[in-house]
Amino acid sequence: MRFVAVKSGDDITLLAKMAKEIWLEYWPDRIGLAQTQYMIEKYQSAQAITQAIGDEGYLYYMLAHGEEFVGYTGVCIEEDSQRLFVSKLYLYKDQRGKGYATKTIRLLEQLCKEHGLTAIYLSVNKYNDLAICAYQGNGFVIVDSMETPIGSGFVLDDYLMEKPLLNQQRT
Repeated sequence: MRFVAVKSGDDITLLAKMAKEIWLEYWPDRIGLAQTQYMIEKYQSAQAITQAIGDEGYLYYMLAHGEEFVGYTGVCIEEDSQRLFVSKLYLYKDQRGKGYATKTIRLLEQLCKEHGLTAIYLSVNKYNDLAICAYQGNGFVIVDSMETPIGSGFVLDDYLMEKPLLNQQRT
């Protein structure tokens, strides 16, 4: 498995295309098509990804197995809190259950080690049982529950999950 850093405009365009495909195959049955489309535009579009990288310090990686892209992740290193925020970790439907999420979490743990971070955290939809189980299987625990308005009458109904990383030191 390879992790391809997203840096150029072409990379961002490809990532936004992947995100739209993945979201449209997964989320409409869970949160409805209207909210899915709204969230794609607000958080997964090329413009949103460009802003997250340029203005907010996010790092994006496309996940590849051989020559095929299987998904993507987006993270933010929070030096002040000594934590890594996982904003996005998504796989194509036919790539789930193959260990790619676990391999991605290992990459993120290495990133944390390189930056001296002590935990990884993320939010996950309360009804996304597949993701919750995958995160729990990788050492994450539910630490809070939250409802976050995101505009246009839509609300994120999430758990906050965290994985402490013990004895992390910069390498």
